[in-house]
Amino acid sequence: MAKFFVNPEDVSSDIIMIKGTDVNHIKNVLRLPIGKEILINDRQGNDYECIIKEINTEMVTAQIINHMNNHTEPAVDTVLFQSLVKGEKMEFVIQKSVEIGVTKIVPLVTKRCVVKLESENKLNNKIVRWQKIAESAAKQSKRGIVPEVTMPMTLQTALEFVKTQLDCGCIPYENESAHHIKEYLQSLDAKSIGIFIGPEGGFTEEEVALAIEYGVQSITLGKRILRSETAGLVTLANIMYEMGEI
Repeated sequence: MAKFFVNPEDVSSDIIMIKGTDVNHIKNVLRLPIGKEILINDRQGNDYECIIKEINTEMVTAQIINHMNNHTEPAVDTVLFQSLVKGEKMEFVIQKSVEIGVTKIVPLVTKRCVVKLESENKLNNKIVRWQKIAESAAKQSKRGIVPEVTMPMTLQTALEFVKTQLDCGCIPYENESAHHIKEYLQSLDAKSIGIFIGPEGGFTEEEVALAIEYGVQSITLGKRILRSETAGLVTLANIMYEMGEI
């Protein structure tokens, strides 16, 4: 059953209105007919089984036949602070982390980032594209929310965010050997975790030291050095496994 996301204000007691690009997708790509059952989510963890009642150029109207609480969301919130990486790697990270169960994705600006911030207009367009990728992945994986892709943060700002908004944070680091991710996660009693992933060249020693000053735990992911676009996904998967989500 195809799944779509709408804003909460588009849901009434018995009718849901689908607007925007999904209208074209329903009408011209999927070619769903009137009377077809679809699944709609209000971005707040509520799923609705619906039947398409009307299709026009600007809106699809669906009749609610069943309301369910979505149970696909992890019990632990994970915020991925992913250092900016080249080309399509960032898109890959966004897509796969949403599938695994990330709650929020924050592009991170660090000293060794090869990718530089663009003009405000280009950056806004890129965020819009990344958010569309997140929504597409959320549809495919039947998520109860669409994880937000935020504007980029500096490392300092991101560390402040973890300190004030999350229970804890970890930073995979190739020079760490004492603290393994498995032991770290098994010792946690947290409902929210920040994950800091370095760029292609890794974090500098000063950046890792700064993170530790903020209470972020330096961890190792094992004996092999992982690429930036791999490390975040491995860390997320480990969190989901240890928290009983996989």
